[in-house]
Amino acid sequence: MNSDSDLQIAGDILEVLHLLQPAREHPSTVADFVGLARSLAADPAQWEPLVQYDATSRWYHRLRTGPGYEVWLLSWVPGQRSGLHDHGASSGVLTVLQGELTERTERGTRRLDTGSQRVFAPGYVHEVVNDSLEPAVSLHIYYPGLTDMPMHASQSTAAATDVVPA
Repeated sequence: MNSDSDLQIAGDILEVLHLLQPAREHPSTVADFVGLARSLAADPAQWEPLVQYDATSRWYHRLRTGPGYEVWLLSWVPGQRSGLHDHGASSGVLTVLQGELTERTERGTRRLDTGSQRVFAPGYVHEVVNDSLEPAVSLHIYYPGLTDMPMHASQSTAAATDVVPA
């Protein structure tokens, strides 16, 4: 008898298929969405060839959709910003794929380097800015899909009118 546990498994546990949960086709939890973002970030072949840079406005591309969610790819040249906004009823995951971005909220400023992730709930107000001297690329997952992105006035962003995914 094992002193740590009375349970002993005989044979190969992977042969007991009815005890294993089937793989999900689409994410359904926060952890699943974070995992999806990480897996896409780890596979640049899925997104890198699509990236474009636009000096006049932020470039964005819907990379994928699923039941109730969207995945967006965005590029940011130096100086581009989202403006202070929230995402309406959508929750989200923001992942920096390349470069560096800055997130500003009422609680302060946070630098987001390559690989950084932020998870946010509906109504979370922030501004994302490329304050660096190099372009940046980010991945954004929204659940449910983004249908509303209210802009908020602030002294630092009062002139911002850009209302694309961020």
